Amino acid sequence: MRDGSGRPAEAGLEGVDLFDPRFHGEGDPHAVWARMREHAPLHRQTLPDGRAFWSVTRHADACRVLGEHRTFTSERGSLLMQLGTPDAASGRMLVATDPPRHTALRRPLNRLFAGPALHAAEDRVRRAVRSVLAPAAREGRWDLARRAGLLPMAVAGALMDLPEEDGERLLHWTGMAAAPEDPDFRVASAGATLAVAHHRLFAYFTDLVARRRGTEGEDAVRLLLSMRTDEGPLSDEEAVVNCYSMLLGANATTPHAVAGTVLALMEHPEQYAAVREDRSLVPGLVEEGLRWTSPASSFLRYAVVDAELSGGVVPAGDAVAVWVGSANRDERVFADPYRFDVRRTDNRHLAFGFGPHYCLGAAVSRLTLRIFFEEALDAVEEFRPAGRPRPLVSNFVAGLAELPVRTRPRRD
Repeated sequence: MRDGSGRPAEAGLEGVDLFDPRFHGEGDPHAVWARMREHAPLHRQTLPDGRAFWSVTRHADACRVLGEHRTFTSERGSLLMQLGTPDAASGRMLVATDPPRHTALRRPLNRLFAGPALHAAEDRVRRAVRSVLAPAAREGRWDLARRAGLLPMAVAGALMDLPEEDGERLLHWTGMAAAPEDPDFRVASAGATLAVAHHRLFAYFTDLVARRRGTEGEDAVRLLLSMRTDEGPLSDEEAVVNCYSMLLGANATTPHAVAGTVLALMEHPEQYAAVREDRSLVPGLVEEGLRWTSPASSFLRYAVVDAELSGGVVPAGDAVAVWVGSANRDERVFADPYRFDVRRTDNRHLAFGFGPHYCLGAAVSRLTLRIFFEEALDAVEEFRPAGRPRPLVSNFVAGLAELPVRTRPRRD
């Protein structure tokens, strides 16, 4: 379990298994990452089946691996759970495609995540946030992490024009895909869980794409179907895998940033009091919450050529895992990195990645977090813990499966 203070205890590296999702759910990765940043900034781990990967834990190395696509490719898989398995969506799904095709796929989608489209989603997001916070109107125990799970459908659902009645099953399937070892989602085995999740999600979006093709509308699904690159229009299969990616991305970030930031505020109540007194601190709270939680915990890349990083050389062809939560605690970049500080000014966090794959939905996520805390400040005088938080069992998403809270409603 992670130390609530956020300060790592000393930890050795012998026997540490960063691949194991249970370590991230039950152990303290921050203690291990701190040791790695200091003594082994480039660390190689070999799994019992012979697969191996390098870990980078410093901010500068994370930026280089994520930012230099000619040196580190995303087209062999971008998730650690895919290690050693070719990505079937390579060159077709945004997150598994390098520039220049990545740029061609991304450019038309940018307008959906900014400007008028983003403004149009705000009302739906605010309604969803108020629904999440509904239990705060009465004194009693409730699970904020589970209720925050409603938010991705408000965000991605609005942009993709997904029926609200499909939200519960879509969120469960994306949870299975993001955390196949978590007890809330696991079916028989992690492999079986992933297979079931992918089958159901791809079947859902295959049907949706078939029904949307040739129809009018401004949502992301129809935009994908109308897009053209140098190779011509996107196929139905390309539209399907990118719909899957967008929904998975929404489910893997925003709800966990919300729950994790509330946990940090309960551990540092003076910070919530400060924001209550000065609403201009809300943007700083959002950014510090993103740095602190780092919900997209890891990204995978493969070295295209021999590449020198802090601590050594990654041979061409080898896999490299970037640990975002570690980069966001790097003492070389962040002053007093284990202090949760809503007034932090130089906050160059990598919660949304870095370089060409910088999160497409970053603006939407920031909007959702801003609205959540605006509404929380209006509704909640105080968040108090009401039980032990349960971290999600995942090597991809750093989040909370459960966060029992009690809230004291505002009466003014």
